[in-house]
Amino acid sequence: MTTVVWIIVDYAVTLLGAVAWFAAAVTMVVRRPRIALVLMAVALLVTVARAVPVVVLAGRGWWFVQEKVVLGLPMAAVAALAAALVAGPRLRAPATGARSWEATDTAGVVAQFTAAYAAVAAFVLTLLIGYPLTLDTALITVAAVVAAALLTTRVLPSPKVTEPAATGMSRRGFLGVAGGVVVVGAAGTGGVLAATRPAAMTTDGGGPAAMTGSAVAVTDLRGATTPAPGGVRRPYVLTARKAVVRLDSGREFDALTFDGSVPGPPITVTQGDLLEVTLINHDIDGGVTLHWHGYDVRCGEDGVPGVTQEAVAPGGRFVYRFRADQTGTYWYHTHYESYTGVQRGLYGHFVVKPREDIEQVDLTLSVHTFDGVPEISGGAEHVVPAGAPVRLRLLNTDSDPHRFALVGMSFRVVAVDGRDLVRPGVISERGLRLAAARRYDVVFEMPGGPVALVLDDSAATVWLRPKANAHGGSVSTPDTAGWPELDLLTYGAPARVALPTDAADRHFTMVLDRELAMVDGTPMYAHTVNGKGYPSIPDQLVTEGDVVRFTLVNRSLASHPWHLHGHAVLVLSKNGQRYSGSPVWVDIVDVGPGDVWEVAFRASNPGIWMNHCHNLPHVMQGMMLMLRYEGVTSPFKAMEMSG
Repeated sequence: MTTVVWIIVDYAVTLLGAVAWFAAAVTMVVRRPRIALVLMAVALLVTVARAVPVVVLAGRGWWFVQEKVVLGLPMAAVAALAAALVAGPRLRAPATGARSWEATDTAGVVAQFTAAYAAVAAFVLTLLIGYPLTLDTALITVAAVVAAALLTTRVLPSPKVTEPAATGMSRRGFLGVAGGVVVVGAAGTGGVLAATRPAAMTTDGGGPAAMTGSAVAVTDLRGATTPAPGGVRRPYVLTARKAVVRLDSGREFDALTFDGSVPGPPITVTQGDLLEVTLINHDIDGGVTLHWHGYDVRCGEDGVPGVTQEAVAPGGRFVYRFRADQTGTYWYHTHYESYTGVQRGLYGHFVVKPREDIEQVDLTLSVHTFDGVPEISGGAEHVVPAGAPVRLRLLNTDSDPHRFALVGMSFRVVAVDGRDLVRPGVISERGLRLAAARRYDVVFEMPGGPVALVLDDSAATVWLRPKANAHGGSVSTPDTAGWPELDLLTYGAPARVALPTDAADRHFTMVLDRELAMVDGTPMYAHTVNGKGYPSIPDQLVTEGDVVRFTLVNRSLASHPWHLHGHAVLVLSKNGQRYSGSPVWVDIVDVGPGDVWEVAFRASNPGIWMNHCHNLPHVMQGMMLMLRYEGVTSPFKAMEMSG
């Protein structure tokens, strides 16, 4: 079973144990000793059974079990053992008809309720606190369980003790034992936490500490001002404005736009050209910027408000200028209040073609969800001569993943996130999962019959036909839901990579989770990195020239498409499986629930760079931090959650 399945099993077993302990306690209160004994036996078995998913998860990584091994499971086990010792003898005694409520009954009920509280606390600890566990959190959790036990003793009927030497443990004795367990447990938990303090909390990644020296501002890290030899200057003007747009489907949408269209005007240049884009904000409230997603611009062109520039307010303008040396499929979008801005239409396509580009049918097709309905922008039908070479540039501009399927021919995926693959093989009947912001370049030779591009197995379809009206407009497509997805780790041919990944200068671990945290000064159930939300997450400090390694761990049940600005990263492994196909350089790491990814890159682009989940609502809920080069500063105020 996958890691995420074991995470869910652990949740279920923990909750089942809590329910069983509560049921046993209540049954004892209403004087059903035989049923209470059976329920207690079930609760004990479930408590012991929880060790199975914990052991399995421990084999997947310490990140998945720290709070379980250090506190949650021991706390639940000790409470369960105490409940069995205290309540067991009384429940095993034969029923004797009417009798007074005795101290042994009270202690047994309190013990069973305490076991239930411990199971609930273990579940809450995992669900709301997560990783890393701190001593303060451990003490508060244990104190909450003891406080609940004390409150329970106050609300239960007072015992009428007729014989001082009653069998079993008294309520006072039980609470004394509980207090001792708390002291010993707190000391042990503190010692374990001190010994296992996660390296993920460090900011320098194990490299040398920052050195004092001359500083450079991000505003000085700007792009080239002249094209490469043979290139030309390509000026564009993009005006951000509100507009009602008509989508390809015919629906109208109240949008935020660049030049009144969604997507915005396509920007297509040739390698070596100088791109010069003037952004004008006509009437977008708050502001707007341009971020060149996946394109390794200089930091001053990155378009992050509060870090590389101020947001362009209504009536303002900003000029982005850089040389298009990097070929491939990319896109641009606002990075000011990006969740709302991108969702409502502030994005567009950006393609850099090589100088020796071969004449072919070249279509950029992006998926975007409008008012809950996903659509493919770029036209619902295209006429393509049979035998013509075709390139489809598939782009996901949403925050959630989408699945494409090509029906009617074989094809090759030649590039991912704008970077070419090595000798990609011919495939067919394979689903293509595009995480948020991901791009796939697909090529094939147009066959004599129609070709269908199917989104999410049925949500939308784009047709390519060898001649106009061929086969009409209502040709059905096969069910693609059962097609296996392309595995990039085994696709293409291996090749040497000039990056010494086994001897990284810095290594950062980012554990992605969902838990209570402070985000921009507000407590919330946040999407977190190493237990914290922005801006409390420490910056990652690097030096130019460093080989940097990331370990990305997803403890949550949501996918996190991870994006580092200004750099492509090389995939090393996923869940322990090293890549055996083409080297894969990406700007989106699709970290699914329970996944552990290893990636690396060369720190060769000085600046202050956002490092964040590209599910944009997750950004607004805290899941971002900064990668900062030594000596680079920003004159702007610290970025708020508008990014």
